[in-house]
Amino acid sequence: MEKKQVIILGSGPAGLTAAIYAKRAELDVMVVEKNMMSGGQVLNTYEVDNYPGLPGINGFDMGMKFREHADRLGVSFLSDEITGIERTADGYALTGNQGVYEGRALIVATGATHRHLGLAREEELTGRGVSYCATCDGAFFRGRDVAVVGGGDVAVEDAIFLARLCRKVYVVHRRDELRAAKSLQARLLSMENVEMVWDSVAEELTGEDLVDGLVVANVKTGEKRCLEVDGVFVAVGILPNSSLVLELADHDEGGYLRAGEDGVTSAPGLFVAGDVRTKPLRQIVTAVSDGANCVTSVERYLEQ
Repeated sequence: MEKKQVIILGSGPAGLTAAIYAKRAELDVMVVEKNMMSGGQVLNTYEVDNYPGLPGINGFDMGMKFREHADRLGVSFLSDEITGIERTADGYALTGNQGVYEGRALIVATGATHRHLGLAREEELTGRGVSYCATCDGAFFRGRDVAVVGGGDVAVEDAIFLARLCRKVYVVHRRDELRAAKSLQARLLSMENVEMVWDSVAEELTGEDLVDGLVVANVKTGEKRCLEVDGVFVAVGILPNSSLVLELADHDEGGYLRAGEDGVTSAPGLFVAGDVRTKPLRQIVTAVSDGANCVTSVERYLEQ
Protein backbone atom coordinates (compact mmCIF):
# COMPACT_ATOMS: atom_id res chain seq x y z
CA MET A 1 0.00 0.00 0.00
CA GLU A 2 1.35 3.40 -1.01
CA LYS A 3 0.82 6.15 1.59
CA LYS A 4 0.88 9.89 1.02
CA GLN A 5 -0.09 13.02 2.91
CA VAL A 6 -2.35 14.06 0.06
CA ILE A 7 -3.88 12.12 -2.80
CA ILE A 8 -5.44 14.01 -5.68
CA LEU A 9 -7.95 12.04 -7.71
CA GLY A 10 -8.12 13.45 -11.24
CA SER A 11 -5.68 15.34 -13.43
CA GLY A 12 -7.68 18.05 -15.16
CA PRO A 13 -6.95 21.75 -14.53
CA ALA A 14 -8.29 21.53 -10.95
CA GLY A 15 -6.27 18.45 -10.05
CA LEU A 16 -3.08 19.65 -11.71
CA THR A 17 -3.30 23.04 -10.05
CA ALA A 18 -3.85 21.38 -6.68
CA ALA A 19 -0.78 19.22 -7.35
CA ILE A 20 1.35 22.28 -8.19
CA TYR A 21 0.25 24.13 -5.06
CA ALA A 22 0.65 21.05 -2.86
CA LYS A 23 4.17 20.45 -4.10
CA ARG A 24 5.09 24.09 -3.58
CA ALA A 25 3.75 23.74 -0.03
CA GLU A 26 6.16 20.80 0.37
CA LEU A 27 3.38 18.31 0.94
CA ASP A 28 3.88 14.64 0.09
CA VAL A 29 1.39 14.44 -2.78
CA MET A 30 0.43 11.99 -5.50
CA VAL A 31 -1.99 12.40 -8.41
CA VAL A 32 -4.00 9.34 -9.42
CA GLU A 33 -5.39 9.65 -12.94
CA LYS A 34 -7.66 7.32 -14.85
CA ASN A 35 -6.49 8.31 -18.32
CA MET A 36 -2.97 7.92 -19.68
CA MET A 37 -2.79 11.64 -20.45
CA SER A 38 -3.33 14.53 -18.04
CA GLY A 39 -5.49 17.54 -18.84
CA GLY A 40 -9.09 16.41 -18.53
CA GLN A 41 -11.77 17.87 -20.81
CA VAL A 42 -9.51 20.70 -21.96
CA LEU A 43 -7.60 18.23 -24.13
CA ASN A 44 -10.66 17.96 -26.38
CA THR A 45 -11.06 21.73 -26.72
CA TYR A 46 -9.93 23.02 -30.10
CA GLU A 47 -9.18 26.51 -28.86
CA VAL A 48 -9.39 28.28 -25.50
CA ASP A 49 -9.95 32.02 -25.79
CA ASN A 50 -11.05 33.05 -22.29
CA TYR A 51 -8.13 32.01 -20.09
CA PRO A 52 -6.30 35.16 -18.94
CA GLY A 53 -2.97 35.73 -20.64
CA LEU A 54 -3.26 32.84 -23.09
CA PRO A 55 -5.88 33.90 -25.68
CA GLY A 56 -6.38 31.41 -28.48
CA ILE A 57 -4.28 28.65 -26.98
CA ASN A 58 -4.98 25.14 -28.23
CA GLY A 59 -6.71 23.07 -25.52
CA PHE A 60 -4.25 20.20 -25.87
CA ASP A 61 -1.30 22.58 -25.50
CA MET A 62 -2.85 24.09 -22.38
CA GLY A 63 -3.29 20.67 -20.80
CA MET A 64 0.32 19.82 -21.57
CA LYS A 65 1.52 23.10 -20.03
CA PHE A 66 -0.31 22.30 -16.80
CA ARG A 67 1.25 18.85 -16.73
CA GLU A 68 4.73 20.14 -17.57
CA HIS A 69 4.53 22.58 -14.68
CA ALA A 70 3.63 19.77 -12.28
CA ASP A 71 6.40 17.56 -13.68
CA ARG A 72 8.94 20.35 -13.28
CA LEU A 73 8.14 20.46 -9.58
CA GLY A 74 8.47 16.70 -9.23
CA VAL A 75 4.82 15.79 -8.65
CA SER A 76 4.24 12.03 -8.48
CA PHE A 77 1.69 10.66 -10.99
CA LEU A 78 0.11 7.22 -11.11
CA SER A 79 -2.25 5.84 -13.77
CA ASP A 80 -4.94 3.58 -12.36
CA GLU A 81 -8.72 3.33 -12.38
CA ILE A 82 -10.05 3.70 -8.86
CA THR A 83 -12.94 1.36 -8.10
CA GLY A 84 -13.58 2.14 -4.44
CA ILE A 85 -12.84 4.71 -1.73
CA GLU A 86 -13.10 4.07 2.00
CA ARG A 87 -12.67 6.23 5.07
CA THR A 88 -9.93 4.88 7.36
CA ALA A 89 -8.65 5.81 10.81
CA ASP A 90 -5.85 7.83 9.23
CA GLY A 91 -7.58 9.24 6.15
CA TYR A 92 -8.81 7.61 2.94
CA ALA A 93 -7.93 4.41 1.14
CA LEU A 94 -8.38 4.25 -2.64
CA THR A 95 -8.61 0.83 -4.22
CA GLY A 96 -7.62 0.61 -7.86
CA ASN A 97 -7.07 -2.08 -10.45
CA GLN A 98 -3.35 -2.01 -9.74
CA GLY A 99 -3.16 -1.38 -6.01
CA VAL A 100 -4.34 0.44 -2.89
CA TYR A 101 -3.34 4.03 -2.12
CA GLU A 102 -3.82 5.79 1.20
CA GLY A 103 -3.76 9.50 1.98
CA ARG A 104 -4.39 11.53 5.10
CA ALA A 105 -6.28 13.98 2.89
CA LEU A 106 -8.08 13.39 -0.38
CA ILE A 107 -8.82 16.00 -3.05
CA VAL A 108 -11.52 14.84 -5.47
CA ALA A 109 -11.04 16.57 -8.84
CA THR A 110 -12.77 14.06 -11.09
CA GLY A 111 -14.72 16.63 -13.10
CA ALA A 112 -18.03 16.18 -14.86
CA THR A 113 -19.13 14.72 -18.16
CA HIS A 114 -21.44 16.49 -20.59
CA ARG A 115 -24.28 14.37 -21.90
CA HIS A 116 -23.83 13.84 -25.62
CA LEU A 117 -26.43 13.54 -28.34
CA GLY A 118 -25.06 10.24 -29.57
CA LEU A 119 -24.79 11.42 -33.17
CA ALA A 120 -22.38 10.00 -35.70
CA ARG A 121 -19.20 12.13 -35.90
CA GLU A 122 -20.16 14.06 -32.75
CA GLU A 123 -16.84 13.24 -31.11
CA GLU A 124 -14.92 13.99 -34.29
CA LEU A 125 -16.51 17.43 -34.64
CA THR A 126 -16.25 18.41 -30.99
CA GLY A 127 -14.24 21.62 -30.95
CA ARG A 128 -14.88 22.02 -34.66
CA GLY A 129 -18.40 23.35 -34.42
CA VAL A 130 -19.81 21.09 -31.71
CA SER A 131 -19.53 22.58 -28.24
CA TYR A 132 -20.84 21.80 -24.76
CA CYS A 133 -20.08 25.22 -23.29
CA ALA A 134 -21.57 28.41 -24.71
CA THR A 135 -19.65 30.72 -22.38
CA CYS A 136 -16.41 28.99 -23.37
CA ASP A 137 -16.86 28.95 -27.13
CA GLY A 138 -19.62 31.40 -28.00
CA ALA A 139 -17.24 34.20 -28.96
CA PHE A 140 -15.88 32.10 -31.82
CA PHE A 141 -19.32 32.28 -33.49
CA ARG A 142 -19.89 36.02 -33.27
CA GLY A 143 -22.07 37.18 -36.16
CA ARG A 144 -22.79 33.63 -37.33
CA ASP A 145 -25.71 31.19 -37.11
CA VAL A 146 -25.79 28.52 -34.39
CA ALA A 147 -28.12 25.96 -32.86
CA VAL A 148 -28.70 25.08 -29.21
CA VAL A 149 -30.07 21.63 -28.41
CA GLY A 150 -32.00 21.35 -25.15
CA GLY A 151 -34.89 22.87 -23.25
CA GLY A 152 -33.82 23.30 -19.63
CA ASP A 153 -32.38 26.26 -17.77
CA VAL A 154 -28.84 25.74 -19.09
CA ALA A 155 -30.00 25.45 -22.71
CA VAL A 156 -32.10 28.61 -22.47
CA GLU A 157 -29.34 30.54 -20.68
CA ASP A 158 -26.91 29.43 -23.38
CA ALA A 159 -29.31 30.53 -26.12
CA ILE A 160 -29.78 33.95 -24.51
CA PHE A 161 -26.03 34.37 -24.19
CA LEU A 162 -25.45 33.34 -27.81
CA ALA A 163 -28.26 35.54 -29.14
CA ARG A 164 -26.28 38.58 -27.99
CA LEU A 165 -23.31 37.48 -30.11
CA CYS A 166 -24.69 35.53 -33.03
CA ARG A 167 -26.71 36.51 -36.07
CA LYS A 168 -29.28 33.80 -35.44
CA VAL A 169 -29.89 31.14 -32.82
CA TYR A 170 -32.05 28.07 -33.37
CA VAL A 171 -33.26 26.33 -30.20
CA VAL A 172 -34.02 22.66 -30.88
CA HIS A 173 -36.27 21.00 -28.30
CA ARG A 174 -38.01 17.64 -28.41
CA ARG A 175 -41.20 18.99 -26.82
CA ASP A 176 -43.58 21.84 -27.59
CA GLU A 177 -42.72 23.76 -24.45
CA LEU A 178 -39.52 24.50 -22.57
CA ARG A 179 -38.63 23.13 -19.12
CA ALA A 180 -36.67 26.24 -18.13
CA ALA A 181 -37.79 28.81 -15.58
CA LYS A 182 -40.60 31.04 -16.86
CA SER A 183 -38.50 34.18 -16.47
CA LEU A 184 -35.79 32.70 -18.69
CA GLN A 185 -38.35 31.58 -21.25
CA ALA A 186 -39.80 35.08 -21.45
CA ARG A 187 -36.39 36.61 -22.11
CA LEU A 188 -35.54 34.03 -24.75
CA LEU A 189 -38.82 34.23 -26.62
CA SER A 190 -38.62 38.03 -26.74
CA MET A 191 -35.34 37.95 -28.71
CA GLU A 192 -35.87 38.63 -32.40
CA ASN A 193 -32.93 36.55 -33.64
CA VAL A 194 -34.05 33.36 -31.86
CA GLU A 195 -36.10 30.74 -33.69
CA MET A 196 -37.67 27.87 -31.78
CA VAL A 197 -37.59 24.47 -33.46
CA TRP A 198 -40.27 22.66 -31.48
CA ASP A 199 -40.98 18.91 -31.28
CA SER A 200 -37.64 18.15 -32.90
CA VAL A 201 -34.52 16.13 -32.21
CA ALA A 202 -31.02 16.42 -33.62
CA GLU A 203 -30.39 13.63 -36.09
CA GLU A 204 -27.22 14.37 -38.07
CA LEU A 205 -24.26 16.75 -38.14
CA THR A 206 -23.10 17.88 -41.58
CA GLY A 207 -19.77 19.26 -42.72
CA GLU A 208 -16.34 17.83 -43.44
CA ASP A 209 -13.67 19.33 -41.16
CA LEU A 210 -16.06 21.85 -39.60
CA VAL A 211 -19.79 21.79 -38.86
CA ASP A 212 -21.89 23.46 -41.53
CA GLY A 213 -25.34 22.16 -40.62
CA LEU A 214 -27.59 20.20 -38.27
CA VAL A 215 -30.31 17.90 -39.55
CA VAL A 216 -33.32 17.79 -37.21
CA ALA A 217 -36.38 15.57 -37.34
CA ASN A 218 -39.86 16.45 -36.11
CA VAL A 219 -40.93 13.76 -33.63
CA LYS A 220 -44.61 14.17 -34.52
CA THR A 221 -44.52 14.37 -38.31
CA GLY A 222 -41.17 12.75 -39.12
CA GLU A 223 -40.33 15.73 -41.33
CA LYS A 224 -36.63 16.52 -41.58
CA ARG A 225 -34.94 19.87 -41.94
CA CYS A 226 -31.32 20.97 -42.21
CA LEU A 227 -30.39 24.05 -40.21
CA GLU A 228 -27.47 25.82 -41.86
CA VAL A 229 -25.36 26.60 -38.81
CA ASP A 230 -21.66 26.86 -38.03
CA GLY A 231 -22.03 25.83 -34.41
CA VAL A 232 -24.09 23.32 -32.45
CA PHE A 233 -24.22 23.85 -28.68
CA VAL A 234 -25.34 20.76 -26.80
CA ALA A 235 -27.08 21.49 -23.48
CA VAL A 236 -28.85 18.29 -22.52
CA GLY A 237 -27.31 17.85 -19.08
CA ILE A 238 -24.07 17.33 -17.19
CA LEU A 239 -23.15 14.33 -15.06
CA PRO A 240 -20.65 14.86 -12.22
CA ASN A 241 -18.08 12.08 -11.89
CA SER A 242 -18.82 11.64 -8.21
CA SER A 243 -20.13 8.10 -7.83
CA LEU A 244 -17.13 6.92 -5.80
CA VAL A 245 -17.67 9.44 -3.01
CA LEU A 246 -21.44 9.95 -2.88
CA GLU A 247 -21.71 7.86 0.30
CA LEU A 248 -18.85 9.73 1.97
CA ALA A 249 -19.91 13.40 1.69
CA ASP A 250 -23.00 15.56 1.27
CA HIS A 251 -24.11 16.22 -2.29
CA ASP A 252 -27.01 17.82 -4.10
CA GLU A 253 -29.71 16.05 -6.11
CA GLY A 254 -27.54 16.14 -9.22
CA GLY A 255 -24.65 14.37 -7.51
CA TYR A 256 -22.39 17.42 -7.15
CA LEU A 257 -20.42 17.46 -3.88
CA ARG A 258 -21.48 20.30 -1.62
CA ALA A 259 -18.56 22.62 -0.90
CA GLY A 260 -17.71 26.29 -1.00
CA GLU A 261 -14.72 27.87 -2.70
CA ASP A 262 -12.48 26.44 0.02
CA GLY A 263 -13.28 22.93 -1.22
CA VAL A 264 -14.23 21.71 2.26
CA THR A 265 -16.86 18.95 2.19
CA SER A 266 -18.91 17.48 5.04
CA ALA A 267 -16.36 14.66 5.40
CA PRO A 268 -13.20 15.47 7.39
CA GLY A 269 -10.12 15.32 5.19
CA LEU A 270 -12.10 15.10 1.95
CA PHE A 271 -11.92 18.11 -0.34
CA VAL A 272 -13.37 18.80 -3.78
CA ALA A 273 -12.22 20.96 -6.68
CA GLY A 274 -13.44 21.70 -10.19
CA ASP A 275 -16.57 20.74 -12.07
CA VAL A 276 -17.62 18.04 -9.59
CA ARG A 277 -18.27 20.75 -6.95
CA THR A 278 -21.52 22.69 -6.47
CA LYS A 279 -20.85 26.05 -8.16
CA PRO A 280 -22.54 28.44 -10.60
CA LEU A 281 -19.75 28.62 -13.19
CA ARG A 282 -17.74 25.68 -14.52
CA GLN A 283 -14.75 27.02 -16.45
CA ILE A 284 -11.04 26.28 -16.60
CA VAL A 285 -10.28 29.41 -14.61
CA THR A 286 -12.67 28.46 -11.79
CA ALA A 287 -11.28 24.91 -11.73
CA VAL A 288 -7.78 26.31 -11.33
CA SER A 289 -8.98 28.53 -8.49
CA ASP A 290 -10.60 25.55 -6.79
CA GLY A 291 -7.37 23.57 -6.96
CA ALA A 292 -5.40 26.34 -5.28
CA ASN A 293 -8.01 26.93 -2.59
CA CYS A 294 -8.25 23.23 -1.81
CA VAL A 295 -4.57 22.99 -0.95
CA THR A 296 -4.86 25.90 1.49
CA SER A 297 -7.69 24.01 3.18
CA VAL A 298 -5.68 20.79 3.16
CA GLU A 299 -2.72 22.50 4.82
CA ARG A 300 -4.98 23.84 7.54
CA TYR A 301 -6.52 20.40 8.04
CA LEU A 302 -3.17 18.61 8.28
CA GLU A 303 -1.86 21.16 10.77
CA GLN A 304 -4.85 20.55 13.00
